[in-house]
Amino acid sequence: MARLHVMERSAAQAVMDGLHKALEGRLSVSSLAPCPVEFTAAYIAMCATQSCGKCTPCRVGLNALHDLFDDVLENRATPETLDLIERTARNIYLSADCAIGYEAGSMALTAVQGFRDDFESHIHNHACGFKQSELVPCVSGCPAGVDIPGYISLVEAGRNTDAVRLIRKDNPLPLVCGYVCEHPCEMFCRRGMVDDPMNIRGLKRFAVDHMEEDYRPHMAPSTGKRVAVVGGGPAGLSAAYYLALMGHDVTVFEARKHLGGMLRYGIPNYRLPRRLLDQEIQWILDCGIHVELECPIEDLRPLRDGFDAVYLAIGAHGDNRLGLPGEDSAGVISAVEMLRAVGDGDAPDFTGKRVAVIGGGNVAMDVARSAVRCAAEKVTILYRRRVADMTAQDEEIAGAQAEGCELLELHAPVRIQADERGHVTGVVVQPQIIGGLKRGRPAPRAADAAEELVECDVVAVAIGQAIESDVFERQGIPCKWGRIQAAEDGSIAGFDGVFSGGDCQSGPATVIRAVNAGKVAAGNIDNYLGFNHVIGVDIDLPPVQFKGKTSCARCEMTEREAADRICDFDLVERGLTAEEAHQEASRCLRCDHFGFGAFRGGRIDQW
Repeated sequence: MARLHVMERSAAQAVMDGLHKALEGRLSVSSLAPCPVEFTAAYIAMCATQSCGKCTPCRVGLNALHDLFDDVLENRATPETLDLIERTARNIYLSADCAIGYEAGSMALTAVQGFRDDFESHIHNHACGFKQSELVPCVSGCPAGVDIPGYISLVEAGRNTDAVRLIRKDNPLPLVCGYVCEHPCEMFCRRGMVDDPMNIRGLKRFAVDHMEEDYRPHMAPSTGKRVAVVGGGPAGLSAAYYLALMGHDVTVFEARKHLGGMLRYGIPNYRLPRRLLDQEIQWILDCGIHVELECPIEDLRPLRDGFDAVYLAIGAHGDNRLGLPGEDSAGVISAVEMLRAVGDGDAPDFTGKRVAVIGGGNVAMDVARSAVRCAAEKVTILYRRRVADMTAQDEEIAGAQAEGCELLELHAPVRIQADERGHVTGVVVQPQIIGGLKRGRPAPRAADAAEELVECDVVAVAIGQAIESDVFERQGIPCKWGRIQAAEDGSIAGFDGVFSGGDCQSGPATVIRAVNAGKVAAGNIDNYLGFNHVIGVDIDLPPVQFKGKTSCARCEMTEREAADRICDFDLVERGLTAEEAHQEASRCLRCDHFGFGAFRGGRIDQW
């Protein structure tokens, strides 16, 4: 009987494990749902089920609080309900005996205070306050608002050129994003509730790599207006592209030898091949865009006099310093400096050298993996937080480790040690212990342990990028902490016709956010010039079919063997095969037509 009991328990536990996994998938997607009222209500309900029932705030308060949220969602609430929610949540937070109660109260309080407009919209309009297009999770999760379900359906139908055309309505750099986008859209994918999220980036790359034919976009008649774009990175190129489509005469002024910005000078060839990047940039330039290379802008007056509008998109190409003793020693280099040299085809020779990389973002991983390819004897990544807290993508961290990089987490640099000749010999680090949250992430503090020495010959600092805006600040352009200050529409106070956007205005961000910044700027500049052009595409999408009832795992892109790829800067990641792409595209649940997305009533809104 005892043995039978154990077997029954194992079977029951297996069922529970499956339920937990399903719930985990649902929570990971629903946590990104656009309705804060609905999500908070679900969280409170879950906390109520976990209550031990020993204290009144949990046992009674959480259920009462959930009923109040239901009143909001079921159109029974009044403005007084919101005040009652706030008082109830505060009382639970202050009086609950354990974390389950006061965390639920804290979240409810944060939601009703931070999303007051959404709660009031439910009361007055019986609906959320967000736009209808945001009901499609992947579209709302894409900073550029690309019609993801639409182009996935075109890939499934074998119409890759049409898929690229649809992507370029909102993102003129589909090749770049197919190779290096951080794909935040995949975090929102509802397919994750069933099995695994869609491989959206992989399908985008497949569409670009397998276009049946090239095409040229529709160009509006010439407006006679001239626009200067300062900076040839993703934000500048995107703005130039859409402005050219609108019929404006555009000239891009780039300070360096090549266009691309951090796409060229921050992302190594093994992730984004220069040949392919040049092809995509040339495709954009063929829309009639003029370019002035190695032309830094020291004075805005000639541009303001010679052009009807100016867009500043200078990116973030400067270096952030550690501020540690010994940082000026020979052998200390910046990540931007190193990647810029690699981008110009002048990679450093680290043969026989030990390289220490300080940082935990994608740039730090790029520097570490590039150092391996520059024949470094050993590469060590130093990070003061945990690996789990790194801002780098998981695949980049795994790639660095597979290629032999040592990763020392919870090690904070204290000073850089040098020999009598002033050359680096190592980095002195202080072991850390992780602590409470600070600015949304667990903050480390010094552990009760002695300092350690990490011996090295080269130190690469990769702790973020700075914005080189001094030249514009001296001309009166308002700046704060290096960032150019602009209004919501990108215009700059006191400088009529001058706009700004991208990393130099928002701070260093992702490629897709820079692309969207350029697109939005183009629309605002077009309006400033007295026009209201609308970018659209005439594409008939395949008939929509309800599917996805059968579970099917996600197709992943593979990589070259680590032992082979560390010897060169050739592309590491292999794209999906035709068979894999078709199967992956067929997994899309088409949330734009079924579920909440059906309420959109049509295609993605034009901008």
